[in-house]
Amino acid sequence: MSKTTIHDIALGKSVTRNMNSAELAQWQADKIESEAQAKAESDAKALNDAKVLSAKNKLKALGLTDAEVTALVG
Repeated sequence: MSKTTIHDIALGKSVTRNMNSAELAQWQADKIESEAQAKAESDAKALNDAKVLSAKNKLKALGLTDAEVTALVG
């Protein structure tokens, strides 16, 4: 079973115990949501990177040098 740690700052104590069923279900749901968000961000970055590469290649096809493309796009 998964563990959870509760920190009581006022008392300066920590207690580690097994998660109850509601806590475990919430932790699993949060983990799934976090993984989905990370994948969405990764997919968005990959799509943006592909668009930047495409734009750079189009500028080069127009006759711009690498230095000129970098000055325009970065």
